[in-house]
Formats: sequence, C-alpha cells, structure tokens
Amino acid sequence: MAQQAISSPFLRPFFLKTPVSVASPGRQRRHTLPASEFRNLTPQDAISVFEIEREAFISVSGECPLTLEEVLGFLGQCPELSLGWFEEGQLVAFIIGSGWDKERLAQEAMTRHVADTTAVHIHVLSVHRHCRQQGKGSILLWRYLQYLRCLPRLRRALLVCEEFLVPFYLKAGFKEKGPSAISVGSFAFMEMEYLLGGLAYARRNSGC
Repeated sequence: MAQQAISSPFLRPFFLKTPVSVASPGRQRRHTLPASEFRNLTPQDAISVFEIEREAFISVSGECPLTLEEVLGFLGQCPELSLGWFEEGQLVAFIIGSGWDKERLAQEAMTRHVADTTAVHIHVLSVHRHCRQQGKGSILLWRYLQYLRCLPRLRRALLVCEEFLVPFYLKAGFKEKGPSAISVGSFAFMEMEYLLGGLAYARRNSGC
C-alpha cells in the first residue's frame, strides 16, 4: 500500500502560493521550502502531530483521541493512511487513519490497525490553532478522501464524532450509521461512513 501512496497524484506537492526563490545570474540559487504541500506522515512527525492534537482536544474535552504512543504506533504501522498539510515545512493540519475489518467500529478500533482490509478508520482530524476558521479542515478531508480512492482494496472510510460535528461530515459526503459503540469517558459518539467508490472509479476520475 505504501508504494501506491507514493505514486498517487494527490500527494504530489500542491502549491497554494508562489514559493520565494532567487535565480539571478551570478548568484547561487537559494533552496526554499514549498509554500504548501501534502504528504504522508512519518514517525518523525509524531511530536508535531501530538502537540497540535493536544492543544485542540485537551482544552475542549480533556481527552486526546490518540496518545503520543498511539500516534507513533499508527505512523509506524500504516503511514500510508495518514496525511499531513505542511506550510513552509511546518505541519498545520493532519489526519491519521488505520485499517479496520468489520462493518461497524468497535472499542478495539481505537488502538488496532488491521492490514490489507477494505475500510479505513479515521481516528483524528486536527488543525493548528493559528490556522483554524480558514477552511483547512474541509480542504484536507477532501484531499484525504480522494487520495484513499487511489489505494487498492479500500471501499469505505469510517469515523466517530460528537453530535455537533455531524453536519461538518455530512457536508463532506459522509452518512450517519447511528450511535457508536465507542465511548471515551462520558462522551458518546455518532458513527459516520463515506463510500469511496472503488478503485475502478478512482482510476477513471482521479488520474490514478
């Protein structure tokens, strides 16, 4: 799956503004970072991921969807199911997913990755505090779902969210599957599902 991820057009650098560069005669070219790019995350990104996640969730609910150890675990086992948005080399938003092999999500899905399956469990989508209210969460989710269409075997994306986030995911194309069996402390969740449409659809419509 990792090889498919690298070849996907949705992970090629995607520039939102013109990078600054120097190319005048007699002067050495100055290397610059891409203004904006999307790529799979690696274990080396785990600290940045966890810092953004912790700030986003602890202040609101007192709970993080993933501990630092779990972030490291998923980025080590299935980096191809993650996507980070970087601006000038800095992580500004990310999604982490893992494989799942049942129709509905269960409590064990919170910490388990199932390889070579047809469903992705989206654990967390988070945006850096300085980049919120800019539509970045919606853009990243759209790119992630299109990217998943290019991976072999994948047919569905699943997640759980609190009731107030249901409209956000409905707008992105998810459907409600009903109350989730997953709970964290006193929090209850709604389970959502997105149908990816299959690899044949992806090849016809996404240039894979």
